[in-house]
Amino acid sequence: MADQSADRPAPSRGCTTGRLLRVSGRVQGVFFRASTQSEAEDLSLTGWVRNTDQGDVEVLIGGQGPAVDALIRWCHRGPEKARVDHVDERGATDEELASLPASGFEIRR
Repeated sequence: MADQSADRPAPSRGCTTGRLLRVSGRVQGVFFRASTQSEAEDLSLTGWVRNTDQGDVEVLIGGQGPAVDALIRWCHRGPEKARVDHVDERGATDEELASLPASGFEIRR
């Protein structure tokens, strides 16, 4: 019997996680997006961050579980001038995961 393992994809080197955050508080006009991008790049994550019309910030994160968790913890604090009141968090949908950039972390407008 032939070995069919070549027909299967190689196993992942770890769990890839996708999370969507909505961060509320004083999070616009305080470099939250640029700081989030910098933190995410330091953690080798992909994704994007954008302001909402309601005054919040949305963050879509993709990457390895521990790095994703580290960025989520950072988003609960934010940059120095921010005041984070609340973070809503949920798993990303397939459609949201499809919107992740192939690499890097973008600031979307």
